[in-house]
Amino acid sequence: MYYENGSFKIYYEKYGNSKNVILILPGWGDTRNTFNYLINNLSKNNTIYIIDNPGFGKSIVKEENLTIYDYASTIRELINHENINNPTIIAHSFGGRIATLLSGYYNDKINKLILIDIAGIKPKKTIKSIIKTYTYKILKRITKLSPMKYRRKINTYLLKKFSSTDYYNLPDNMRKTFQNIINTDLKFTLKNISQSTLILWGQYDTSTPLKDAYIYRRNIKNSALIIFRKASHFSYLDYPILTLDIINNFIKEKV
Repeated sequence: MYYENGSFKIYYEKYGNSKNVILILPGWGDTRNTFNYLINNLSKNNTIYIIDNPGFGKSIVKEENLTIYDYASTIRELINHENINNPTIIAHSFGGRIATLLSGYYNDKINKLILIDIAGIKPKKTIKSIIKTYTYKILKRITKLSPMKYRRKINTYLLKKFSSTDYYNLPDNMRKTFQNIINTDLKFTLKNISQSTLILWGQYDTSTPLKDAYIYRRNIKNSALIIFRKASHFSYLDYPILTLDIINNFIKEKV
């Protein structure tokens, strides 16, 4: 199924037919496919909605300069379009940016939050990162002095060397959007989240570091944190059975 507005054409799927609704928001660059195990099991007792993130899978981004608020607004429209009432949200990585906005900024009606290795806290700049940024800018300027036939190759090399893997792998029309998103700090939303919140995190997550998990735990008043030993940024894939068991127990708990 598709939901379309001026900025996005979002592909989503629905599983199950229960009054208990779960909305799954995947991470950046991810699609619904990494959640197949959870969907197959959770849909036995719940109705599941899951999207392909705009720009990935079957979903399309139509504009080049979007913000995280544009993404969140479209998800709100999708929720209204499907008449989804009081869902539990499972969010991974980038999906957590949307989930915390829905709850802590828009104050939407949400039952519970399950946040898995989520993004949303802008890291502090280090001396190393500042030097890296300025080095890249200087080299970009120097490149303009090189012969025209070599510039494209040099720029591609610099981009690969100095940018993140996520940024480098993006099509040109999504790079400005990506910059807008990662430069938006959503920590301010956390103290406004009132829902019962479960935070799951991989001990060895290098994309969203473990120290961020403790920031979420301290700032979301009704929250609990579970750390998966030796797990990565995709902790729900590293521990699928345990993740399912934890989520099922959390959903069943009375608020």
